Amino acid sequence: MRNAEFGGMHSEFPIPNSELAMRIPFTKMVGAGNDFVIVDAAARPLTRVRGRWAAVSRALCDRHAGVGADGVLVLERSRRADARMRVFNPDGSEAEMCGNGARCVARYLKERGRRVSGNGVVTIETRAGLLAAKVLGRPAATGARRVAMRMTDPTGLRLDMALPVEGRRLRLGIVNTGVPHAVVSVASLDAVDVARLGRLIRRHRAFAPAGTNVNFIQPDARHPARLRVRTYERGVEGETLACGTGVAASAIIYGVRRQLEAGGGSPVAGRHRYEVLVRSGEAMTVSFRAARTGRTVRVTDLVLEGGAERVFEGTVVWPRGRD
Repeated sequence: MRNAEFGGMHSEFPIPNSELAMRIPFTKMVGAGNDFVIVDAAARPLTRVRGRWAAVSRALCDRHAGVGADGVLVLERSRRADARMRVFNPDGSEAEMCGNGARCVARYLKERGRRVSGNGVVTIETRAGLLAAKVLGRPAATGARRVAMRMTDPTGLRLDMALPVEGRRLRLGIVNTGVPHAVVSVASLDAVDVARLGRLIRRHRAFAPAGTNVNFIQPDARHPARLRVRTYERGVEGETLACGTGVAASAIIYGVRRQLEAGGGSPVAGRHRYEVLVRSGEAMTVSFRAARTGRTVRVTDLVLEGGAERVFEGTVVWPRGRD
């Protein structure tokens, strides 16, 4: 791990003195391209910022005047798990959960010996439910380690939805993998205007009032269990280098459709595994089971796996003069 962002030193962001200001230690981590600021409020009470995490997140996620991140992950004590994770987006909104963020938190907790069970499983409480993760491979002070996480069972699965957008009807699938996602299959992923089309779908009246995250996928013609994905994230309000819940949603929509076609209308029995290449260039894996009862397809035992890396640690002083 690099203990600093600048010149090998522990980084500190100077901010004007204030009697009300307090120091907030943080760890910067990256999961498959998603970057996060982790604030461990369970290890150190941060009473002066309690209830103001939305403003803190807007300040810290700023890539010009802050640390820069796709979100702030606040860790709190939990009676059900090793920690409770709260997810704050760059716009200050709070999300139910974050897949890549949770995998980063799992590595963070594991390497600090925080109440991890004897079998090496790290448990994380989120607004979407309880997650369980394992950090794979040998301990390492630097570099990414693979983290596999069992997610909550997806809900609201709908494989075919016709959405009117700019005078045409887009075919998409929807599913909630902790947060809502729409998945659109395209012929050329590189040609998609993710920012424009993603914004239109994200704010479409069909998903009002909360909106949805939007994923564009392109299957690999040579490898049917492999696909590429680009994601427009709600709360970030733009394309990110990766999105864990989006990767899971994309694999589910693509995989279940493919299974139904191969199985004559019923999902093929057994466990299914897909490789998903995200914009950062990293390959993540998603596995799950699917079963059909009547017209309803149920997906269970959903596992997301990918890299998680510590980047640097530092301290910020908050509030800043303009917060």
